[in-house]
Amino acid sequence: MHSFEGLVPDRFLPVLEEALGIELSSLIRPFPSYINRVYEIRTMDDVSYVAKFYRPGRWLIDAIRDEHAFLADCAEVEIPVVCPLQLATGKTLGSLDDIPFAVFPKRAGRRFDIEADESWQRVGTLLSRLHNAGAKRSAPSRLCLAPKTTTQEYVDRLLVDGVADNRKQAFKDICYRIIDTIAPYFENLETIRIHGDFHSGNILERPDTGLMVIDFDDMMNGPPAQDFWLLLPDHYPACKQQLEKLCEGYQMFRDVDQRLPLLIEGLRAMRLIYFTAWCNMQRNDFQFQSKFPNWGSDAFWVQEINDLRVQYANIMDAFSGDV
Repeated sequence: MHSFEGLVPDRFLPVLEEALGIELSSLIRPFPSYINRVYEIRTMDDVSYVAKFYRPGRWLIDAIRDEHAFLADCAEVEIPVVCPLQLATGKTLGSLDDIPFAVFPKRAGRRFDIEADESWQRVGTLLSRLHNAGAKRSAPSRLCLAPKTTTQEYVDRLLVDGVADNRKQAFKDICYRIIDTIAPYFENLETIRIHGDFHSGNILERPDTGLMVIDFDDMMNGPPAQDFWLLLPDHYPACKQQLEKLCEGYQMFRDVDQRLPLLIEGLRAMRLIYFTAWCNMQRNDFQFQSKFPNWGSDAFWVQEINDLRVQYANIMDAFSGDV
């Protein structure tokens, strides 16, 4: 088996040509992507596509298929997304030496600046339509976001292999306190397919289609609230007006769970823990070490624990009504 790091044009171009059934130019442009390998490719007629090679071990094949199915369901109801092309096999997913890949049409756009009330309402309407598509079915091979399952698992992994020995008890105490505090508020929540990483950088504006949603890599099953809070510029008390306008747009097509303000800070804490666990899995990668040379140091864990304590205070403020 060839290595993922050895993925070079001479190796993948013939496979892509066979998969697409067209001749490709040797002009290839790599896109910056830490996890996957992504390239702009062109036909001899100068039509551009984007080839995406998924890092082995990052996702199960069925999990990638879940992503493609979500995109197809969005496109079916005319939500502007970029769906993978059907390959010569009739499927959207190919393989090169056990490295899964997909090819997408190239779609450019301008990052959408969410500032005016009207822009928040537009995004809210888009999000409600996305969630309606997400509610059509589940994604059986994707994680289901919940404090007592996914977040608890991340914490336990970090305690086994990650957190410095002299900081384990403090890290465990604050994480367990957060999980035990927020878990009751996540009971009986609606769980649907969600984008999972729905921030402004993943919303583009195009003159022909309006707002387009990109980057479904981290799609998951979870409460719709997860796709709200990443849009907000600050903690809930500082951006009540933005959330209000976002909800106004959302209610065009879906109801808003009235517990939304209570869930936001809990979800923010869960995101902090998730990101720490994700970084821990990458810590031996050379590129990661060069970008985060101090990750895992004693000073790092002191700051991490302090950040979680601060976020716990934000959670308690929300639950006490000081929002």
